[in-house]
Amino acid sequence: MFRSRKVSDRVELVVAEQVAEVRLNRPDKLNALDFPTFDLLIEVGQLLSEMPGLRAIILSGNGRSFSVGIDLAALAHDGASALSDLSARTHGEANRFQKVALQWRDLPVPVIAAIQGHALGGGMQLALGADIRIVAPDAQLSVREIVWGLIPDMAGTVLLRQLVRADVMRDLLYSGRIVTGEEALEIGLATRLADDPLATARELAREIAAYSPDAVRSAKRLANLGSAGTSDPNLLLAEAAEQQALLESYNHSEALKASMEKRAPIYRD
Repeated sequence: MFRSRKVSDRVELVVAEQVAEVRLNRPDKLNALDFPTFDLLIEVGQLLSEMPGLRAIILSGNGRSFSVGIDLAALAHDGASALSDLSARTHGEANRFQKVALQWRDLPVPVIAAIQGHALGGGMQLALGADIRIVAPDAQLSVREIVWGLIPDMAGTVLLRQLVRADVMRDLLYSGRIVTGEEALEIGLATRLADDPLATARELAREIAAYSPDAVRSAKRLANLGSAGTSDPNLLLAEAAEQQALLESYNHSEALKASMEKRAPIYRD
């Protein structure tokens, strides 16, 4: 059991039973993303990357919506200075805003986004970084930047191309149209539909947390390699190396022993 921690009024972090919940917490603004929120999300990502014993993460928004995207008032007020040098690689291969979305993919454990209400623009890109998106059927999702004369710049094109067909991506980019959760499932933006996305995400996170953390982390590493376009020979070699290590691990032995003894396994992190 971990302690809960409230990062700020804008972002909550609650960790219990080896599952972390990261919650956007501007419900009166439909969780619009202002510039302090970007920095807080990066701070949370760093905390999670260093957290021992973590097995799954849920990304959600308090209130009626996941996130309506960039806070337009903040963009008008602080945008000129905050967005003055997007080409600067401030976080490895990414800038500050790209890091906010990419970090969920890069964290070693699965990340599940629970989406209700809206996931628009920056909010949609934030969710794209998750491994899994559980979406309410009536939710509204959109790569919305074209409406404001912009393009998605939080790694949106990198993440979208891994999820949808090229022509579908172009449609979303060019039109800025809003799709429901049901259509999002059809085209690849959503992984599952659920009337209560957060409850379903919590159930799934508990299921994941009950498996060998070695195997889950290994599976995510392989999934990321596949998404990055690793060649078949290299991916096959990586698969073999991961499996070899798992076969020799304590947790694999514990899984076999627990099955024979008809009890729940007790895994080590």
